[in-house]
Amino acid sequence: MIRPEVLSPAGDMECLESALKFGADAVFLAGNMFGMRTASKNFTEEELQKAVKLAHEKGAKIYVTCNTLPRNNEIEELPHFLTYCGEIGVDAFIIADIGVLNMAAKYAPKVHRHISTQAGIVNYETARAFHQLGASRVVLARELPLDEIAQIRAKIPNDLEIECFVHGAMCVSFSGRCLISAYLTGRDANRGDCAQPCRWKYHLYEENREGQFFPVEQEDGGTYLYNSRDMCMIEHIPELVKAGVSSLKIEGRAKSAYYAAVTTNAYRHAVDDFMAMGENYHLQPWIKEELEKISHREYSTGFYFGNEPGQVTNNGGYIRKYDFVGVCNDSIENVAHITQRNRFFVGDTLDILPPDGFSFNTKVIKLINKNGEDVEAANHAMEQLEMVTDKPVPAGSLMRLKRE
Repeated sequence: MIRPEVLSPAGDMECLESALKFGADAVFLAGNMFGMRTASKNFTEEELQKAVKLAHEKGAKIYVTCNTLPRNNEIEELPHFLTYCGEIGVDAFIIADIGVLNMAAKYAPKVHRHISTQAGIVNYETARAFHQLGASRVVLARELPLDEIAQIRAKIPNDLEIECFVHGAMCVSFSGRCLISAYLTGRDANRGDCAQPCRWKYHLYEENREGQFFPVEQEDGGTYLYNSRDMCMIEHIPELVKAGVSSLKIEGRAKSAYYAAVTTNAYRHAVDDFMAMGENYHLQPWIKEELEKISHREYSTGFYFGNEPGQVTNNGGYIRKYDFVGVCNDSIENVAHITQRNRFFVGDTLDILPPDGFSFNTKVIKLINKNGEDVEAANHAMEQLEMVTDKPVPAGSLMRLKRE
């Protein structure tokens, strides 16, 4: 049985470092052009080089997204970018456009070419065609059930890998091809600039009754017409592997380093447990619980089991059960030096996620600010504090506080 890759998102260097620290086999990210997430900070050329070096030192890979559909005025900038990525050792490009695919083969022939989910691959003939054009991997459309993925796996070359999304936000449109954002705001989702109008709250108006609105359903807050649930396949690692999925992809390049760490850690442990236990595998409850400690919409299994993700029509917000409150920079016994991210108090019980990935609770006994003064609360974002706890907090740990 082939061990599946855990593929994590990174919108900036902090996200990359978190994903690698918590066990990513590979990380996908973007340069300042040609990637589908303009909301992310993304990576300059210098940062790309640093990212590749850092990943390779940890035995991980870097995949660079080139999955927009570039216009004529942008295509001239591709040769330099592709050549540069090849020179610094990028492991693969993620590509949606056939012209970009051809250019990548020409300007960076040693870099693997993966076909983006934006290409909408839903059958084995399309997968074969891309393989003949030089692709080493296809990222299948999110709308496919597992039985069809298994059929594709059975009918494509053995050296053509399959990558599938297993966690994160779901788009209301087929494989991200939505134009609602472009129509309503002028921001083109297919060029990485989606305003996410599918998450907006809508009301119905009648043209002769100015100023009056009529809810589409009986909810005071309006209705959310296109609000897809998030995907979570943590309970179905065996089914994914048996269907022939080579890479388990976590969505979220516009999300935080904390999100990258928690999701990577959960899927890393689930995959490792499955590979170790085989037919005796069972998901440890704590792994599933970890994915409740990030902000998310209601979870679903996407389209994998023949159903649709479904819409949440009575709210458009996230479920937040925990707040990310800080990072431990270093520690000696029960004294930790931390950077605060959200407010917490002396006496609070914190949920700690250390680099080994097994969380535990500890109580905050004392907080001391940079002036050496005792304080009752960590009030200021990015404040440096000394924290005394009843259990040691390892360097690199993430600190969470459960909401009441």
